[in-house]
Amino acid sequence: MPSTTSTMMKKIVRKGSLRLTLPSGASHTFGDGSEDTIAIRVTDDEADRAIATDPALKLGEMYMEGRLILEEGNIFDFLSLLARNGIRKAATPRMVAQGLARILAFQASSRLPINRNLRNVSHHYDLSAKLFDLFLDEDWQYSCAYFEPREISLDEAQLAKKRHIAAKLQLQPGNRVLEIGSGWGGLGMYLAESSGVDVTGITLSEEQLKVSRTRAQKRGLAEKVRFELTDYRDLKGQYDRIVSVGMFEHVGVGNFRNFFRKISQVLDKHGVMVLHSIGRTKPNYATNPFIEKYIFPGGYIPSLAEVLPAVEKAGLLVKDIEILPMHYAWTLRAWRDRFVANRDQAVALYDENFFRMWEFYLAASEVAFRHDRLFIFQIQLARHQDMVPFDRNYIARREAELREFEAGRRGLERVEF
Repeated sequence: MPSTTSTMMKKIVRKGSLRLTLPSGASHTFGDGSEDTIAIRVTDDEADRAIATDPALKLGEMYMEGRLILEEGNIFDFLSLLARNGIRKAATPRMVAQGLARILAFQASSRLPINRNLRNVSHHYDLSAKLFDLFLDEDWQYSCAYFEPREISLDEAQLAKKRHIAAKLQLQPGNRVLEIGSGWGGLGMYLAESSGVDVTGITLSEEQLKVSRTRAQKRGLAEKVRFELTDYRDLKGQYDRIVSVGMFEHVGVGNFRNFFRKISQVLDKHGVMVLHSIGRTKPNYATNPFIEKYIFPGGYIPSLAEVLPAVEKAGLLVKDIEILPMHYAWTLRAWRDRFVANRDQAVALYDENFFRMWEFYLAASEVAFRHDRLFIFQIQLARHQDMVPFDRNYIARREAELREFEAGRRGLERVEF
């Protein structure tokens, strides 16, 4: 009787080469042999059935538990092979039903009048600060870098991202700037130092709040850059500029209108906002079950078709949209290379299962950007028609000015843990 995983792989893998070793010790090879062989081993019959029955969740779980083992190649190579061949070819009526049930549950949950933001953010961002130090750049930017030009390093690309966003914000000295989802404080401090603005950053992560305040204090910026443990729903006052990088994916599809309604309330009538988020080419209606369960509960990657109606309903003007199609794939590759190189330290912080879970998340995310047509979008918003120049040349001019600032900037202050 053939293995259920074997049956699934036979449907999927037509190009490339995959060798599957079953719990019985039997081995099967799939594909046309056109690429280096990737070899996997399933350790037990229960794992074999689980992967074939619910690959969207169980493939990651079995790898995390050490019951799906890569013997040649790595987890990215394996997931990339499946994506390039088309994993949907193996969909069964049961898998389709599982997917529909998850969509219904996700959509219902996202529209309940229950604020789970604090719990969801804490699940991921309140992990040990030492973990993120294993793979992020020197300024702890945990969002897509801007590889312009392509060959620059991760540290240079994260600096280029901050520079690019700052240019689009058209900052003026003394501007009141709000950062929604302030991370570990790097962007807020960059804006204050480079442009002489006053920054309020909000987060729901107590760990990020602690690190951000420590960094701002050490940089002598505590009076110009303040960080608060605040939900965007509770914002009050008015701001000249608003920026949000890598936070919108946590808002939830049922809350888009509320989010932009709040932006419209707190953005000055002569203000500008830049929103930086992961996007997809069409609505997906639910999040990958492995990512939802283990990495980003409550997260959702939107399509522009889901975002823009909410923007329009809030009375905000779209002044610019920029698509960055591959920059996050390059960022994730750099993160994963660093993380894997620091495997022993990651295992010491948590355990082997945690390391494999995180490795799977980074690899699967890179595969999604390379093969599933995910991208980054940056939307520039305003409330007044004339707040943004009618050509985009101002961005390059401002970036040139910011490079001059960076050339004379002192080294970053790292926080030791």
